[in-house]
Amino acid sequence: MAQKPSIPKGTRDFNAEEVAKRSYIMETIKEQFQVYGFQPIETPSFENSDTLMGKYGDEGDRLIFKILNSGDYFKDLKKHINFNNDLVYRFYFLIDKIIEANPNRLELNVLAEDYFDTMKSEHKEVISKYIEENSEFIISTLNSQVIIGDPKDAYKAQISQNFLDFILDKVVLNSYNSTSFISEKALRYDLTVPFARYVVQHQNEIEFPFKRYQIQPVWRADRPQKGRFREFFQCDADVVGSKSLFQEVEFIQLYDAVFSALKLEGLTIKINNRKILSGIAEVIGAQDKLIDFTVALDKLDKIGEEKVKEEMRSKGISEEGISKLQPLFTLKGDFTNQIESLKGILSASEIGLKGIEELEFINTAISNLKLKTATLQLDVTLARGLNYYTGAIFEVSAPKGVKMGSIGGGGRYDDLTGIFGLKDMSGVGISFGLDRIYLVLEELDLFPATIAESTKVIFINFGEKEAMACLQAVTKLRQAGVKAELYPDAAKMKKQMNYANRRNIPFVVLVGEEELKSGVFTLKNMASGEQHKVEFSALVELLGN
Repeated sequence: MAQKPSIPKGTRDFNAEEVAKRSYIMETIKEQFQVYGFQPIETPSFENSDTLMGKYGDEGDRLIFKILNSGDYFKDLKKHINFNNDLVYRFYFLIDKIIEANPNRLELNVLAEDYFDTMKSEHKEVISKYIEENSEFIISTLNSQVIIGDPKDAYKAQISQNFLDFILDKVVLNSYNSTSFISEKALRYDLTVPFARYVVQHQNEIEFPFKRYQIQPVWRADRPQKGRFREFFQCDADVVGSKSLFQEVEFIQLYDAVFSALKLEGLTIKINNRKILSGIAEVIGAQDKLIDFTVALDKLDKIGEEKVKEEMRSKGISEEGISKLQPLFTLKGDFTNQIESLKGILSASEIGLKGIEELEFINTAISNLKLKTATLQLDVTLARGLNYYTGAIFEVSAPKGVKMGSIGGGGRYDDLTGIFGLKDMSGVGISFGLDRIYLVLEELDLFPATIAESTKVIFINFGEKEAMACLQAVTKLRQAGVKAELYPDAAKMKKQMNYANRRNIPFVVLVGEEELKSGVFTLKNMASGEQHKVEFSALVELLGN
């Protein structure tokens, strides 16, 4: 029976039109990256597991796709199985010897030493370790079986599982450093950690500050849903090696430039600062509950003030602390007004005031430089990547009326490369959510009408002689940069026309006997149905526009 074709959940096939639209978004983003001076790099699809594991928290580690080792892994595993079989046999035979030496009262210090000395050192080591850790269990089990008078079968039933569990736990897993003997590599979870590894590994070849962009797929073992996939592209831009706040200013401009170029106008770029969140936690006496506090505060728009307070109480935040937060719940006005309110709330927090100072600098710069179509908005509930970011935090939401999560985000991190041994390398970066941007542009009908055009003109095939003349014309059109093709078979006219319609090819050229004799071409506009007879030079001019 033939296998039904399918693909893994959370992955997708893309047809020609979808590929064209995705390429349009990527090329638009790439063009702006380059205008802003970012250089392209690429990293492997998979990294060593220890490069990725432990960098994203427990939840992130759970979503990493691990790659099963091949080749020597199976050879080593088979060798280990053989070793264990031999070890179990040696162990049972040794216990037999012990029983024979002490049929009435068993003592483990009588180990049939002559036989024990003939064992391989690895066998001795494992069996000695097992006896040392399980002596009480072995003695009680064997003594009870000897009294019954049927030792040779009974002890095997009692001890076998215990000994095999010991081997699995102490020998197999430990000797292979947990599961590393099964998987030493993993598909990349994001582009940021591989970028940090790249910077440290190539630090002597890089000029700092280093501005890089990367557009590549990543993989996450997440639950698929709208706008969330297991395989998707990330479009990242980062600067490392500079603490200047002008980098944050440029990234806000870059967001504005990209979304304006995509005709996705009127978006709001939300900004906050990790130092402000830390300052608020300090003021309310909840420094040790920073995560709980910010997670609850982040839900203000969704569940309202009273529910947020309820959640904070459940996390152990005091009533006094919650009362100090009251001005945050009513924080309104433009960027400048909100900043003034925050200064009052954070007057006793040095780190909080530092965060305000950074935001004021960024806002002043953007006010002077102006944005094309986007708006910069302060949002003190914004708390993305709290364990990761150390300064400014960015997020771009989909336009109002479009049910979609964020379509971009990023922020400042002070020690990304420290996880690989390169300390004090500050950086800041942003990411564009390609797949979500695609869905938003589709919903708002913002893709250019001609974006999916693959072929501009197709020549109808009337037969071998006509087809050869058409192919000569097609070749010259291609040399002139026109996307042209010849229908390969001399099929019925209706079939060839339907083919052109289904592929949205805007023009068809007919070259029959009459056209061959006159040396002109009949050009048909498939949208209007109009036909004109044209010379080849006119054909090139018309189709080249």
